Amino acid sequence: MKKFLFSISAILALFLVGCQGSNNTKAQQNTQSNETSSTAETSNSVKSSQRSESSTKKSATPTLFVHGYQGTTNSFKSMIQQMEQEGIAQREMVVIVHSDGSLETQGELSGEKTNPIIQVIFEDNENDEWNQTEWIKNTLSFLKEDYQVDKVNLLGHSMGGVSTYRYMGTYGQEDTLPEVENFIALGAPFNDFINTSDRQSLEDLLKDGPDETSARYQDFEELTPQISQETTVLLIAGQLSESDFSDSMVPITSALSVYSLLKANEIEVDYSVVHGQNAQHSMLHENNQVNKLIEQALWINSQD
Repeated sequence: MKKFLFSISAILALFLVGCQGSNNTKAQQNTQSNETSSTAETSNSVKSSQRSESSTKKSATPTLFVHGYQGTTNSFKSMIQQMEQEGIAQREMVVIVHSDGSLETQGELSGEKTNPIIQVIFEDNENDEWNQTEWIKNTLSFLKEDYQVDKVNLLGHSMGGVSTYRYMGTYGQEDTLPEVENFIALGAPFNDFINTSDRQSLEDLLKDGPDETSARYQDFEELTPQISQETTVLLIAGQLSESDFSDSMVPITSALSVYSLLKANEIEVDYSVVHGQNAQHSMLHENNQVNKLIEQALWINSQD
């Protein structure tokens, strides 16, 4: 029954949430907008400065890209192409996960220090986060058994971020699976589509968590302590305008809702908010600023 209710709510949200307007007061809008703009601009200027003074570090650790609801191989296409053109990373494999959990692969991991990218494609791209959690596990088991992969980075957009977080909270302590070094979430609705920005500042959200929680978030309250403290997390949210505290679908307060949970469990976590029309939900993986944030988190000043 839990999965069925989620499927209905998720489908309705996909069609309805993007059309909902913000009811924030002007004072709250200005306060939160200034906070998010200041944080993103300060963080990005520091990271950009660091990148200009250093070169990209190469590793053989694969980074798995997990798409969102109804995603396909095109979901991360331009992002990966740009990274390849810049010589920062190289897509080496595509893993297609069939509905029964079996895997089909295209390409091979070279084992070389290319910052290899693996795209994970769910054949049933409208399935729920519980099944996707198992499919992610199957993929990582395959990489461990067939390629002796001991460490990975995980990147998930939207539903892919939710399912990846659930995976880490369910299997993050298993030593038979690769260790997750870094996790990056792009516009992931960790607290479903609940928007608390009309009554809660960003500062309060990051400190205390959302003041209204979904069943999904309540699950994550129980699962977060199982995430490895060796994992570093980056949460990326989109904000369309000063009056719209969302990426048109996922509220900032949902995309950043697990920040306080991670902090409370002594897991290293950072966040960034990107602004403007290119911060729209489906454009987050087409956004140059997002690309740079990912590159900086994974491959700039990282260890070999």
